[in-house]
Amino acid sequence: MAGTTGPKRQDTRKFFENLSGAGKSIAVLTSGGDAQGMNGAVRAAVRMGIYVGAKVYFIHEGYQGMVDGGDYIKEATWESVSSVLQVGGTVIGSARCKEFRTHEGRLKAAHNLVHRRITYLCVIGGDGSLTGANLFREEWSDLLNELLEQGLIDEEAARSNSELHIVGMVGSIDNDFCGTDMTIGTDSALHRIIEVVDAIMTTAQSHQRTFVLEVMGRHCGYLALVSALACGADWVFIPEMPPEDGWEDNMCLKLSENRADKKRLNIIIVAEGAIDSHNKAITPDYIKDLVVSRLGFDTRVTILGHVQRGGTPSAFDRILASRMGVEAVLALLEASTNTPACVVSLVGNQAVRLPLMECVQMTQEVQKAMDEKKFDEAVRLRGRSFENNLSTYRLLASQTARSELPNGEEENEAGDEEQSHSSFNVAVMNVGAPAAGMNAAVRSAVRVGITEGHKMFAVSDGFEGFYKGQVKEIKWGDVGGWTGQGGSLLGTKRTLPAKHLDEIAEQMRIHNINALLVIGGFETCDRIKQSASGTKRRVFIIETMGGYCGYLATVGGLAAGADTVYIYEEPFDIRDLQANVEHLTQKMKTSIQRGLVLRNENCNENFTTDFIYQLYSEEGRGVFDCRKNILGHMQQGGAPSPFDRNFGTKVAAKAIQWITRTLKESYKEGRVFTNSEDTACLLGMRRRAMLFQPVVQLREETDFVHRIPKEQWWLKLRPLMKILAKYKTSYDVSDAGQLEHVTRVRPKESDTAAAI
Repeated sequence: MAGTTGPKRQDTRKFFENLSGAGKSIAVLTSGGDAQGMNGAVRAAVRMGIYVGAKVYFIHEGYQGMVDGGDYIKEATWESVSSVLQVGGTVIGSARCKEFRTHEGRLKAAHNLVHRRITYLCVIGGDGSLTGANLFREEWSDLLNELLEQGLIDEEAARSNSELHIVGMVGSIDNDFCGTDMTIGTDSALHRIIEVVDAIMTTAQSHQRTFVLEVMGRHCGYLALVSALACGADWVFIPEMPPEDGWEDNMCLKLSENRADKKRLNIIIVAEGAIDSHNKAITPDYIKDLVVSRLGFDTRVTILGHVQRGGTPSAFDRILASRMGVEAVLALLEASTNTPACVVSLVGNQAVRLPLMECVQMTQEVQKAMDEKKFDEAVRLRGRSFENNLSTYRLLASQTARSELPNGEEENEAGDEEQSHSSFNVAVMNVGAPAAGMNAAVRSAVRVGITEGHKMFAVSDGFEGFYKGQVKEIKWGDVGGWTGQGGSLLGTKRTLPAKHLDEIAEQMRIHNINALLVIGGFETCDRIKQSASGTKRRVFIIETMGGYCGYLATVGGLAAGADTVYIYEEPFDIRDLQANVEHLTQKMKTSIQRGLVLRNENCNENFTTDFIYQLYSEEGRGVFDCRKNILGHMQQGGAPSPFDRNFGTKVAAKAIQWITRTLKESYKEGRVFTNSEDTACLLGMRRRAMLFQPVVQLREETDFVHRIPKEQWWLKLRPLMKILAKYKTSYDVSDAGQLEHVTRVRPKESDTAAAI
């Protein structure tokens, strides 16, 4: 579902080459709790700063290092951030600093920065760390005057360091900061949680156990909510959605009903800050005692704790951190006297800049709303991403549906006409190559469809199964446990429908199918595993899948810190290959001793993986040796990531809701009419929102020969990847530079475009 950036704005594009860091000093620090991906942000900020000609400094141990000065503040080099992208935590350290909260502590910090002429600060941390940075900036002039009065700096130093510019990046596994869809570290924490849940589910099934898992989130339930969606948990407790009085009875009833339906395990997820409607804490032990006393189920408690902070950052966090780090440096270079401290955020697939204190104030308003028991307001303030996750969870948690009732109970007082108008037959099928997350999407579609009152049908083996009549009704319980399964449980084949349209139409008539949800399309797969931790002076040549689409290779390269990525969309010749080898040879003569080259499988019919491997091996002889690896179908295998599970669940739920709405609008005189082009749509992301776009409109935007869009948004990431690999390149920053505001008008729904 690759989105596009819309029409090219040839006359208005601007490039970062016009921004110079010469004569400027940038300091990078991490503060507060550590989060996976922080090192990726540090690496990107350091390399981008050096790339534009600025001096870049590490401040070790957060604000404590800024206060203490000395060796805690050291100049960074390009090589000093090599091989940190895949490392969890923060390599420059983080510490809570009480002294920085005092005026005297901030005065010491200002003196240490002025001593090194540092007036640009990149802070990676949570809302507390960023609030402290903003206060520091507001006091900067007074601090300089005080240092001048004490004789610690001279007038020239005060004049040349008169302004302090600050840009923040949010590193927090809780995703508790308003203004961004995702914070650095959240996706990796979800990986740790889902790894534990998947492992627990096997032992729980073996012994018919109930497991109560506590995850982090003292003030924000994002981790608990999304992990509950991603694993199909029976119940979830989060601070923003306290259960109503009598929840104990409702939960126990649901658990016992699930066991009666032959489900051998129950999973309950609890955020550490979970409360009831009276602000009383809901603890895992209380839930366990409740289940044991009322139901007699064998129940265990698992508290994940700091496991969620540890481990290797996910590909998503590496890419997010890299994009944020580069954007932060651009924001610093463009800052003026009147520019407020800003935070770099992610909205949809775009990096945006928002005023730091607007985000902090809204984050604080969330807690205020919860303290005042205005929980709906708290959810709204959390933002679009949190709202969508919660609404999807509520949809899937509603198990009682009309089509699941015994025969005869479906009729309502409005009569047959009203029932026909609100209940339809909807089929779900997978097509194309199997992709991780397909099963989560099918499960969500089936259950939301049943909740909406439809009769749901499953089509096995794609269009081939459709024309052969492999169509059967699928019930709520039939998709239990599908969320974490890889591949396609419905089965999928690449047979195209063109030759069998009459047979397919007959099957739709036989089963009275009113709508069809197709999950798949051109070979897509969000999941890629890259592993290239080498020994001394070794270059890895990796071939990825993707057909003619270089998305996997490009974002995989950005996530793994690749030196070069060859793709079909960016033609190359032997001179480019030679230049790449020479660049890598020079790199290997420094302290950097690992190289990574990715090649999309169809990037060039003549420059094959073997050819590139042999070229690099020959030209690098005596400097480095080479290894090659063709990843193949392992990229489509394995369990889906938390992102794929969650994304598949949400988009399928939205698709079914769109189908329901469109069916009702198209229903006339006992029939469904599909004459307009907006009754066949593709759901996909465009810039900041998920949109339903009529399929007929895609004809002009699609290269059907190579099965890719004509314009692809992710191509804008390629210069970023090259910059971080030290290549001289041009980088279009037309979308950057505009400081936005947190309170934005949300995209409105239209007949053909409904924003998720």
